[in-house]
Amino acid sequence: MKQRAQRIITGLATVGASLALAQPAQAQALVSNIPGAVVLERILVKVNGGLVTQSDLERVQINALRARGTPPQTDAELQRVIEEITPDLIVNAVEELLLVQRGRDLGYSLSDEDFQEILDDIKETNNMNDEQLVAALQVDEGMTLPELRVVMERQRLVSATTQVEVLARISITDIEAREYYDTHLEEFTNPVTVTLREILIAVPAEGGALNVARDNQAKAAAAVARARVLAGDDFGQVASEVSDAASQANGGLIGPIALADLAESVREQIEALEVGAVGQLERTTAGYQILKLVSATQPTPDPFDDVRQSILDNFFDERRRRALDEYLIKLRDEAIIEWKDEGLKRLYDEALANRNSTGG
Repeated sequence: MKQRAQRIITGLATVGASLALAQPAQAQALVSNIPGAVVLERILVKVNGGLVTQSDLERVQINALRARGTPPQTDAELQRVIEEITPDLIVNAVEELLLVQRGRDLGYSLSDEDFQEILDDIKETNNMNDEQLVAALQVDEGMTLPELRVVMERQRLVSATTQVEVLARISITDIEAREYYDTHLEEFTNPVTVTLREILIAVPAEGGALNVARDNQAKAAAAVARARVLAGDDFGQVASEVSDAASQANGGLIGPIALADLAESVREQIEALEVGAVGQLERTTAGYQILKLVSATQPTPDPFDDVRQSILDNFFDERRRRALDEYLIKLRDEAIIEWKDEGLKRLYDEALANRNSTGG
């Protein structure tokens, strides 16, 4: 049950977990020891009156740490990772709140019926009853049903706002896709590939007169092998008989392989050959090599109809990112943002500046 619930609820915010953050002691939440006193949540920033709290930040930090897979092994590593991820997380938290607020302004919400439908889907998919779902939420996510409802409503508002205010306004035409295809034809052109056969007579890597003698012997043996194939013997048969290469087991066959992936010296030799031709005897680091060009493909582009959808998808994704960035800039510019932690404000400003400098 635990594993099934994790698959369904993956990505939901985690509430109630603790995490040691590098914050000044005086900035921590105020907890009074007076009986009956109210425990105050530490506020990090106000956005149009809405709050991002210490718990909100800890929640997204924990989720980000979980998403990384392998957890930090030491306190020092945890501290380093937290410092690395926090700037973008605080930006994301502010942006999420802006989108949620905009969604409410547009009249979106998560009704009781909507939430019940979500719960029913989770229970049906995981074969759970109500009690099992509540238990799985608590054990796996540290979350209650009311807390799950808050998370799901935020997701609904963000999704609806993004769909209506950003995605619905993006248009892409087949004409644009065709123009991109025609001007970037190399992106859709399959590389030249070649299929080869080889014969290699190896030369052991030894020094002195012994190596010279072996080199001469290998060269002579390779010359005999080349003479045989030029005289009409089957190249694959000769390779099977005398080659020291790993390809000897299948008659020296190599490929198909992209021509661009071959070493420059080999590529130049192959480019000079006609299909079916046998190359010159070449000395390599391994010994003496003979190559035959068995076949070669020409650089042919994929038909437009085959790549049309991928072009449209790439266009849409690029425009979606740009449009969302522009929309969030507009929301930020119109918002009243009041920082209660100057250190986090500095991280927020640096993260935004970095996004702008790198184009998102």
